[in-house]
Amino acid sequence: MNAMVLALILFAGMYVLLLIFADYRWIIALAAALVFMLVGILPPISALSAINWNVLMMLTGTMATVELFIQSQMPGRMAEQLLQKVPNVQWAAVALSVFSGVISAFVDNVATVLMVAPVGLAVARQLKANPIPLIIAISVSSNLQGAATLVGDTTSILLAGYMNMSFNDFFWFLGKPGIAFAVEAGALLTIPVLLFIFRKEKEKVSAEVTTVVTDYVPTVLMVGTVVLLIVASQFENKPELTNGYICCGLAVIGIVYELIRQRSGNVAGSVLKSIDFKTLILLAGLFMVIEGITQAGVIDAIASMFVKLGGGSKVITYVLIVGVSVLLSAFIDNIPYVATMLPVVSGIAAQLGMEPYLFAFGLLIGATLGGNITPVGASANIAGIGILQKEGYKVSTGDFLRIGVPFTLIAAVIGALVIWLIWA
Repeated sequence: MNAMVLALILFAGMYVLLLIFADYRWIIALAAALVFMLVGILPPISALSAINWNVLMMLTGTMATVELFIQSQMPGRMAEQLLQKVPNVQWAAVALSVFSGVISAFVDNVATVLMVAPVGLAVARQLKANPIPLIIAISVSSNLQGAATLVGDTTSILLAGYMNMSFNDFFWFLGKPGIAFAVEAGALLTIPVLLFIFRKEKEKVSAEVTTVVTDYVPTVLMVGTVVLLIVASQFENKPELTNGYICCGLAVIGIVYELIRQRSGNVAGSVLKSIDFKTLILLAGLFMVIEGITQAGVIDAIASMFVKLGGGSKVITYVLIVGVSVLLSAFIDNIPYVATMLPVVSGIAAQLGMEPYLFAFGLLIGATLGGNITPVGASANIAGIGILQKEGYKVSTGDFLRIGVPFTLIAAVIGALVIWLIWA
């Protein structure tokens, strides 16, 4: 058995296990990387060098800073202030959805749902209305705009790490509008969809600003993370781990400040609990496995298959990449999918004699938005449904599809079209 066939079998086996045993994905990915080394496909030195430490450090620091930001109660206060400016439930639903989308461009999608959903529940209780459509709208909106910035979602960080993109590159890249414009164009056209879905909800909203914020340092740190990433974008020859140092450095400053302010070690414990170490280990394992299948020639073979299916046509290949990404991400986790497909789309572009940006951006649009089709397609959706179930509400698949499908189709089609018009 040659190395490529063996690598493909091992990779396929790993992916099947990732789908079946979702709670043990981090162990499966790490074990798969070890197997790749043991059978001689991937030398240990190559495995360690394949890990993108900048990506892992950015994720770690961002998770910690987001936890401090949530504890400060600032997101709740911002949502309450927003509700004071809307006339009725219909516009409250749109406002909360747009608000969660904007927040999720800088904060993890699940964290955004956990911040904004309680406000939506409070509005629904106040008006004795059904909270299910409102929480679903907040969840799918949170999942949408994570691809707009470098720190908005794990998949964005993966893209930036692979393509060596800075924070600014998401907005303006190689003299052209970046992926953020495509994401926001799709988000903008979901507003009419939300207005139509909530067209019968005309009850007036009376919200009070009751949340008290006494600690503004986490907010400053959140803003500081974005600002410093933008500043770092201006330097071409910066150290490889610069973004990671920024995110982790500000997180450490925040933790030390809270330890001094509260005179308690509880804050450090809560921040450590908020860091998803399993996802970090999963990514480390995936980086090594993908390096293994790359060295074995699997990536080139998959790229050739896409090129063959597309008949050498750039437009057909692009539609295939976006369409397949939307469909698969509706049922599988988009983190391992994007990590696997980034080198594939680069290989496809190379075989077609073009730069990889069109296909890479299309991949991110499809993989990010595809999760909104089904209740289990994105962690933000699972979190939103979990909140509703905890409150005693039963969410049917039909409840979710009624919002998720039109929302996804509009956002994905518009986003993919904008990417095509700019980068084709």
